Amino acid sequence: MRVVHEGDEVVGEADSTGEARVLASTVEMADSTLSHAMGLRFRGSLPEDYAYVMDVGGKNPLPFVSGPTRNVVDMLFMRVPLDIVWLRDDEVVKTKRMHPWRSFGVATADTIIELPAGGAEGVSVGDTVRVENGDGS
Repeated sequence: MRVVHEGDEVVGEADSTGEARVLASTVEMADSTLSHAMGLRFRGSLPEDYAYVMDVGGKNPLPFVSGPTRNVVDMLFMRVPLDIVWLRDDEVVKTKRMHPWRSFGVATADTIIELPAGGAEGVSVGDTVRVENGDGS
């Protein structure tokens, strides 16, 4: 799996041609409620090409309210800074650099991606970020 960024001003591997850029090639998916709650807490370091992806769902459980719910990311018990990307249908709705013990962020999203600090450099609101298998699907 990998995390791919497509935007107007993609930096790094795919300069100004507008081609896709791989943000992370080592991807860990949160697969339980506990793994969603834990995130990357207590980890002392992360590889540069790493991403932690949480599918937080696209449905609001309340009646008469449609769309994804608001999702909070906090940095309690974190040991390393992170770049957080909130997605709604693969579109970036918010990005934020967060620091251990003192940051939190909120956005309405169906997917949250946690990257090492600097991993979301050049990613802006409105860009497309996809989590895909190695074969591009």
